[in-house]
Amino acid sequence: MKPEYPKIASREQWLAARVALLEQEKALTRQRDALNAARRQLPMVEVTADYRFNGPDGEVPLAELFEGRRQLIVYHFMYHRDKGEGCPGCSFLVDNIGHQAHLHARDTNLVLVSRAPLAELEAFRRRMGWRLPWYSSFGSRFNYDFHVTLDAAEAPVEYNYRDRAELQRQGQLDDVKGELPGASVFLRDGERVYHCYSTYARGLDMLMNTYHYLDLTPFGRGEGWGGMPDLEGKGLMWTRLHDEYQGAAPARHDCCA
Repeated sequence: MKPEYPKIASREQWLAARVALLEQEKALTRQRDALNAARRQLPMVEVTADYRFNGPDGEVPLAELFEGRRQLIVYHFMYHRDKGEGCPGCSFLVDNIGHQAHLHARDTNLVLVSRAPLAELEAFRRRMGWRLPWYSSFGSRFNYDFHVTLDAAEAPVEYNYRDRAELQRQGQLDDVKGELPGASVFLRDGERVYHCYSTYARGLDMLMNTYHYLDLTPFGRGEGWGGMPDLEGKGLMWTRLHDEYQGAAPARHDCCA
């Protein structure tokens, strides 16, 4: 079914509507600036656990993931060992990461971390053509402690700052289990490492530039919510691994929604 197009207007009518929208955009920008300032003012917690990761140069502690820089962003990437590939939503997000030189210029490093053996991660990284540093937390408590691997036998269930009881009340418990996405920020002061911030679920939207580009268009993300058309009849499930679109592979559940 053909999606609904915007109404046709004169140039003068369009300009009046656009100027009105501009005021809303400016207000939102100011709100984002205030939110970013509040995020920067969060207190931090020293990381005392001796987390170990496997990377291309062997086993390294958390401090080595900074690569000598003061700030570190970890993207908790969902890797599905049973499928031998990454989550389509997480892969979509990584496709949106730009050149790291701009982050490095601000003393910041960005890495991927997954709870899977390094050899499996490296094979998928080669398939996707990514060059980002990717570390394995397999055998470590890192994923459990940062609530991106949920297993009640290992740690109390918590996701997006909601415990098991609250997730159950909200009807989300069945959707949050096993491997899950997230992003965490750390700060290094000499040999000491501090945890500053973590975000999950739709908090990760801000990292997906393709969404922001699509939000400029009449059809938006084409996901069928918020007045958008559902362009494929799949809603949030439209994202695929970037080498599967042309082959019309069936879209799978977007586990990063």
